[in-house]
Amino acid sequence: MTACRGIRGATTADANTEEAIHAATTELVQELIDANGLEEDSLAAVFFTITPDLDAAFPATAARRLAWANAPLIDITQVVVKGSLPRCIRILILVNTDKEPKDLVYKYLKEAEALRS
Repeated sequence: MTACRGIRGATTADANTEEAIHAATTELVQELIDANGLEEDSLAAVFFTITPDLDAAFPATAARRLAWANAPLIDITQVVVKGSLPRCIRILILVNTDKEPKDLVYKYLKEAEALRS
């Protein structure tokens, strides 16, 4: 039975530049596409959050260029929490799928691996 499920992930940008933000986002989105067999038509919505120290580009722009030109995407600034991971890009993908939650693959790349330890 098809249900709307959430897939999470995160990464870090090497710098606060358009190139670094787009490169990190592209890598994360591609890994999530490959790991979960995501197709644009199955996406209900995709939320990107970025830490306030990343203000040089929108992560959604990289996702649109890579694979999701017509998907509903939004960028949001993360809440500022003292001591939190800097230059962090997080993603929440809402996808319509027949897969069970246990079969979905989350990805935490670069310094964001620490978020899952």
